[in-house]
Amino acid sequence: MSTILEGLRYAESHEYVKIEGEYGYVGITDYAQHELGNVVYVDMPDVDDEVTAGEDFGAVESVKAASDLISPVSGVVVEVNEALNDSPELVNSDPYANWIIKVKLADPTEADALMDAEAYKAMIGE
Repeated sequence: MSTILEGLRYAESHEYVKIEGEYGYVGITDYAQHELGNVVYVDMPDVDDEVTAGEDFGAVESVKAASDLISPVSGVVVEVNEALNDSPELVNSDPYANWIIKVKLADPTEADALMDAEAYKAMIGE
């Protein structure tokens, strides 16, 4: 069974966003990292790049598949998780602690359209 944290918002494409004030931390869910298997590379945007909700901003590659990363929110990238450059497998060990990008949100209420933990659990059948 996947770990799904309360208080985060979840996209159908298996990304989450953790909202803290005007910022959002975006990563992939525990369910997604289980499905991908051992992550070997994370392709991330650059700081100051804009991301748009519903559009891809990078990719995660594993030993069995590559998967586009779809942003759950819109805004400007203010930080990328540099640790993933050298240790992409951190996404497997704890995908919630090892977010991929930090975004200054264009509209914090945009996250209200995403699923809460209960809705995400129901979507993945847990």
